[in-house]
Amino acid sequence: MSGRKPSFPFAARSPVYAAVLGAFAASSFLVAAGDAQARITTISIDKARSKSPAFGGYSFPGVGQYESIVGVAHGELDPNDHKNSKIVDIKLAPRNAKGKVEYAFDFYILKPIDLSKGNHKVMYEPPNRGNKTWTTFGRVGNGGGADPASLTDPATLANSFLMPRGYTMVWSGWDQAAGPMTAASEAAYTTTIQLPIAHNKDGSSITGPSYEYIVSPGASYALTYPAATLDKSKATLTHRVHLNDTPATIPASGWNYNADGTAITLASGAFVANDIYEFSYTAKDPTVNAIGFAAIRDWNAWLRYEKADDNGVKNPMAGDIRRIVTEVVSQPARTLNDFTHLGFNQAENGRKVFDGMMQWIGAGDGIHMNYRWSQPGRTERNRQHHLYIEGRFPFANVETHDSISGETDSRMKRCEETHTCPLTAEIYSANEYWVKAASLLHTTPDGKRDLEDSPYARNYFISSHQHGVGSATSKGVCQQFQNPLDSQTVQRALWVAIDQWLDGREPPRSSVPRLDNGTFADPLNQAQVGFPHIPGVTYTGLETTRYRLNYGPTYYSNGIPTYNPPIVFSPFENNPKNGPIYPSWVPKTDADGNDIAGVRLADVTVPLATYTGWALRSGVWANDGCESSGQYIPFPKTKADRMASGDPRLSVQERYPSFDVYASAVRKALDDMVKARLYLCEDAAADQTRLYNAGVAAGIAAPAGGVPAPSTLPHCAPHHGGGDDDGHDDDGHGHGDD
Repeated sequence: MSGRKPSFPFAARSPVYAAVLGAFAASSFLVAAGDAQARITTISIDKARSKSPAFGGYSFPGVGQYESIVGVAHGELDPNDHKNSKIVDIKLAPRNAKGKVEYAFDFYILKPIDLSKGNHKVMYEPPNRGNKTWTTFGRVGNGGGADPASLTDPATLANSFLMPRGYTMVWSGWDQAAGPMTAASEAAYTTTIQLPIAHNKDGSSITGPSYEYIVSPGASYALTYPAATLDKSKATLTHRVHLNDTPATIPASGWNYNADGTAITLASGAFVANDIYEFSYTAKDPTVNAIGFAAIRDWNAWLRYEKADDNGVKNPMAGDIRRIVTEVVSQPARTLNDFTHLGFNQAENGRKVFDGMMQWIGAGDGIHMNYRWSQPGRTERNRQHHLYIEGRFPFANVETHDSISGETDSRMKRCEETHTCPLTAEIYSANEYWVKAASLLHTTPDGKRDLEDSPYARNYFISSHQHGVGSATSKGVCQQFQNPLDSQTVQRALWVAIDQWLDGREPPRSSVPRLDNGTFADPLNQAQVGFPHIPGVTYTGLETTRYRLNYGPTYYSNGIPTYNPPIVFSPFENNPKNGPIYPSWVPKTDADGNDIAGVRLADVTVPLATYTGWALRSGVWANDGCESSGQYIPFPKTKADRMASGDPRLSVQERYPSFDVYASAVRKALDDMVKARLYLCEDAAADQTRLYNAGVAAGIAAPAGGVPAPSTLPHCAPHHGGGDDDGHDDDGHGHGDD
């Protein structure tokens, strides 16, 4: 969390926002009084930031040129409609003359100029804290940054994944954590949202307990919500070095508010990076953050089903969309978990919003959003943000009973009732098991039994992967080098599989650890996990404990905390005093320390190192969790190296006595993934080259003629006839009605 000061809507702060308010005022007279639907009312297209053609005029064969359409959309919600009434505090938000609650957000569309040449399908990505994250999945390098249309390199564009297939790509603001809508955010193409502030029925400020977890350096820290009073006796600031240390209270003389109560500073010095400070105080003016769910719903429904806005501005996608599938990275995946659970995949017209969802690194968690004083930019890991609730029942996509809460539910319950469930691929890393209790996605809440798949979802665990992609040459604040495994090839294959699933073909089977086959283990038991005793590598079994925390008697029903933060005690982890515990498990490893179950990338099937989804901190914070990071621990190069160090893992030399042995194993591993529909043939050449070079760098002697060129994998060969099992994308390449 950066500590950036958030937006407090309905107070004019910039010319951009003034224009938004003006549009709101004008639009309030454009809709018939009897119209009760929540919907998009107006869109304002910014021609200066839009590009036609995009990509420097590059034309994709069979699809043609693309264009970008950038602007701001305005919407309104009926707080009494049952589809919206679940939003915490919406009935306390300001209303216009028609009794509706208004909001606005940025949008960005990339589409074929001639939609008839596209494939009539949309990739929608709710941005991560305002940022576009599609680049590795989309195979577009840096993707032009926040303005993808500015990408002009012909080789990159020709090799990209989505545009040659004729997809339209859409992004829109939904997240309070993205910051305010300002001239600077517009210029930077950041996708933000303007949200209303809830007030008491008499118009006075709502006040209540708010909480900040501070691990970032700096002379000051901006509060998410302003303080209701500058009386420092009503607030508490604590400090500690390790998560399980008892927090030490910093006296009131040791810190100060700024003049308007929107930030705090230490009386002497700055906040120490990576130390833990916690600030509890009485705040005022909560934003109605869960309107972000409705903004996602209504924008996509408008693009899909409507012809124009209330001013007659044409919907740029009118009549074209036949299918919308989401693509996300991390935080927005958790957002869409709650989006589905709360019933937002049913549009106001009763129809389905998203046909499919490809969820990368969300797993069993939701987001801290549909609560008063929420902070959706927070993310729980094994050292941070545990007290911003995101992991709460239901965890799974099938119905289970939770003996702790007494509830019976599933994420898919509401969409099953309305026949609006998206077909979903849950793809996630080993890090989610270690720091987010991901086993609860596919076990019963008591951790005693495996769950069967939902008819609407499949689970794909990427073995030994960290949360995202790390640098194998950097340790950061961790003890070992970061884990460089990259799942982008699997994501592209599963994107195709979701599309085929929507056409009636079953996707690849789920691939996860299970209790019934012994591939789950208790993290505190290293022998049971199977992780080897590697010289210089510390194993503690640290795993995030999933509690049902105590925020007060009504929090889990109305989202309003009595206690914030909840009542907890040191040590934090595995402490029954902190609340009932949901048992969770981690993947069992092989003798190398690599996870046994799941989708194993070729790097793991033909390993040169141990890869983990967990890591520990170094320095004064030693053995605290290293958050989203994993570990890359190379094998010894030779038998002599192994014997000298006492490393129990076979050396590279012992595993691969020749380059041909290694290269053959790499090709087989990739081909097996193609056969399983977890890998596309179009990715094979680049991966063979990468893995061959990695083998040489690890100590395998290259052939006399140098590293060979990549070869065609057996299941990619023409004699397989281009069948569905050969990994070729039968989605088409953007021609007409494919």
